[in-house]
Amino acid sequence: MAELAKGRLRQKIDELGPALEGKLEEHHRFLLRLQLDRLEAAEKDLAILEHRLQEKLKPYEAQLTLLDEIPGVDWTLAAVIIAEMGVDMSVFGSVSQLASWAGVCPGNNESAGKRKSSRIPKGNVYLKTALVEAANAAAKAKGTYLRDKFYRLKARRGYKRAAVAVAHKILVAIYHMFSHQVCYNELGDAYLDKRNKHHLTRNLVHRLERLGYTVTLEQKAA
Repeated sequence: MAELAKGRLRQKIDELGPALEGKLEEHHRFLLRLQLDRLEAAEKDLAILEHRLQEKLKPYEAQLTLLDEIPGVDWTLAAVIIAEMGVDMSVFGSVSQLASWAGVCPGNNESAGKRKSSRIPKGNVYLKTALVEAANAAAKAKGTYLRDKFYRLKARRGYKRAAVAVAHKILVAIYHMFSHQVCYNELGDAYLDKRNKHHLTRNLVHRLERLGYTVTLEQKAA
C-alpha cells in the first residue's frame, strides 16, 4: 500500500510502511460495517431526492436548457437558480432590482470625490452562493468572455470581487434569457480586446516606447 503513494508522500515511503501495519479485529469490522451502512443509506436518500428534483423540474425543461448554455452553470446550479428566483422576471421590475435582491450588486463607491463603502449587500444567500460558484467554474472555461472578464478583474480588484462581478454578469444574462426566451450569446475571450481596440493599442504602443522602441503600426490586410 505504501508503494501506491503519490506526490510528496513518496518521499516518506519508509515511514508509511510501518504506519500501515496493523490488525483488523472483529470489533473494527463491526464499526466499519456501521459506517458503510450509513454511506449506503445516504446514497439511497440522495438518489431518491435527485429523482424527485427531476420530477419537479420537468415543467422548467426549457429554462434548464437555456441555463446549461452558460459557462459554469451545471444542472445542480441551474436547479438552485430556478428554485430561488423562479422563471418570471417581470416580478423584479428590472435587472438592477434582481441583482440587488440576489446580493450581487455592489453600490456606487465614489460620489463627489468621496470614496464610499462598496460592501456587497447580503441578498438571497442561496442564490448568491450558486451564482458565485458558477462564476468560479466559468473562470475555468477556456475561450469564453466570462473567463477573460474574471482574470481582468482579478488582477485589479482581487479574487473575491472578481467572482462577485462575474456572478453579476451571469445573473444579467439569465434575466435577459428568461425575459426574452433567447439563447446565451457567447462573446468569446477576444471581445473586450476588440471593444477597447483603440485604448489597448495606445497602451501597448506607449509601453514599447518606454522600453526604447520606435513603433510603426500597419493595418493587416483582410
